[in-house]
Amino acid sequence: MSQPDDTPPPQAAKPRPRAQQVLTAIRRPKVAVMLALGFSSGLPFLLTGNTLGYWLRDEGTSLKAIGFLSWVGLAYSLKLLWAPMMDRLDAPILGRWLGRRRGWMVLAQVLVGLGLLGMAAIGPGAGLTPIGIFAVIVAFASASQDVVVDAWRIEAAATSEELGLLSSAYQLGYRAALLVTDALILAVAARLGWSLSYGMAAACMAVGLLATLKAQEPLRMTDTRAEGAPLWTPRGFFDAVVGPFIDFFRTHRELGVLMLAAVALYRIPDFVMGPMANPFYHDLGITKDMVAAVRGSVGLIAALAGITVGGISAVRLGFFPTLIIGAILQPLAVASFALLSLPGVHPGLFGAIMAADNFAMSYAGVALVAYMSSLTGLGYTATQYALLSSTYALLGKFLKGFSGAVVESLTLSHGLMGAYGLFFVGAGLIGAPALVMFLILARAHARLEARSA
Repeated sequence: MSQPDDTPPPQAAKPRPRAQQVLTAIRRPKVAVMLALGFSSGLPFLLTGNTLGYWLRDEGTSLKAIGFLSWVGLAYSLKLLWAPMMDRLDAPILGRWLGRRRGWMVLAQVLVGLGLLGMAAIGPGAGLTPIGIFAVIVAFASASQDVVVDAWRIEAAATSEELGLLSSAYQLGYRAALLVTDALILAVAARLGWSLSYGMAAACMAVGLLATLKAQEPLRMTDTRAEGAPLWTPRGFFDAVVGPFIDFFRTHRELGVLMLAAVALYRIPDFVMGPMANPFYHDLGITKDMVAAVRGSVGLIAALAGITVGGISAVRLGFFPTLIIGAILQPLAVASFALLSLPGVHPGLFGAIMAADNFAMSYAGVALVAYMSSLTGLGYTATQYALLSSTYALLGKFLKGFSGAVVESLTLSHGLMGAYGLFFVGAGLIGAPALVMFLILARAHARLEARSA
């Protein structure tokens, strides 16, 4: 989370907190708040994506339609367009009462809850367009919540060590929400139906709402560039919208473009395979209860292990070695799903592959979040982090919309299971460019460190 100057990017610092210090810090109120806000951020994500795809497949929706409907998640990549406003303006009414960050959080959380209730009320039976509209509302509000939660996380941290703790707490809360919306909801849907499941998920947004009310508004870490002129003036608009990008490239110079490209490609295998995972389980004949049980047992343990190992790796090895390891693990985990499409596969293989996938994605997620956080400059926190997180998601979320069409086209020549297998292998292979780019960045960073020593 460090600040813009002409020195090498701050990811060079590798704080090594003692275990006792870490345990003490975890008991701080802001870390508990971050845990709950991470849960609130993660809760809507799959409900407009992979889990919605499972619901749609249960209703007989085609893979092509499921893939294209996943484009509602592009809202997470377009948040860069309105992040400057959230950086510079207070939320209507709520901003005066709660402050800038918390005011926007509450507004976004309420809209997410209402959107989920709308999805629960109408369901796919009303047609794909109505449920798609409510899904867009949820995704838009969820992306807006992410903008301010990310800014709060970075601004509330007093030190780089605390930033690491808050980032880990965020990932832990986020993963807990994914467990609820990726596993628990399947068990509930199998017994009570999808609509009631989504209604219960809407009620769970109260966790984030209560955390926001409990949180302290962070001190405004700003400078004259961010607050010097009103947003509606030409100078103010330029500072709010263009200033963060000028500041980013002034800090990172020619490496800034390569950083954005590497970030954009890092999670593509996970994004591309995402919409097809749950339909794949459905078409394999794996029950909702089985998927929920595996995700809630070995999947959960592997995800927690990935978060833990990723955090330790980032502290002990540094960001770049951790990112490189993640860039190897992710494609391998995605490609391993192709094994499930082979005939005569042992049932235990499903649990092993699920565990490997959860570990790899959690490990890589911690590495990427910590790395992106370290690249932001105070005063432009929300906008610059939105730039990075939008970059990381945009290409993957666009490409995943074609995932269903790819599987259906391959089905004509290879059969449904063969098509799935080829698709997962291909999704893994497209992770190679990110590995190459982070290797280049690591060498460039090492040269900068040697030059400044």
